[in-house]
Amino acid sequence: MAETTPEFKQQLREAWAAVQVGQTFTYRRTFTDGDVSLFCGVTGDFNPYHMDDTFAKGSWYGRRNIPGLLTASMMTHIGGMVAMLAIEMEFKFLAPVYVGDTITCTVTIEEKDETKRRLKAKVVYINQAGLEVIRAGFSGFPGDMRLAK
Repeated sequence: MAETTPEFKQQLREAWAAVQVGQTFTYRRTFTDGDVSLFCGVTGDFNPYHMDDTFAKGSWYGRRNIPGLLTASMMTHIGGMVAMLAIEMEFKFLAPVYVGDTITCTVTIEEKDETKRRLKAKVVYINQAGLEVIRAGFSGFPGDMRLAK
């Protein structure tokens, strides 16, 4: 097992000290056909609700929707930017997301357990119309904070 350097340990202490309960991080993106194709290709999720225009037009959605985990992955973008290593994630999918929708993902730190060095965060995903499409949460620990509020 590799030995941790004193510099790395100091970075971890600084990262832990930097994160505060109530701190928020936000990421916004507009989903494209290309995003869906790449995600479905990588995951093998070829569900006709995501891939087949004719099928989806005949469904209650009326058009193709974005895979839920593609949208949900926005919080992993924020986690990566702040070097958060998740140990648990949960999602509640509330409304469909479609190609062309712009989603804003906001992560809010809810708890900071000093003893276990674990953080807990809630995550809200809102579309361009102001509708909440996903409610989520995760817990984990920080590595190296690189983003400001």
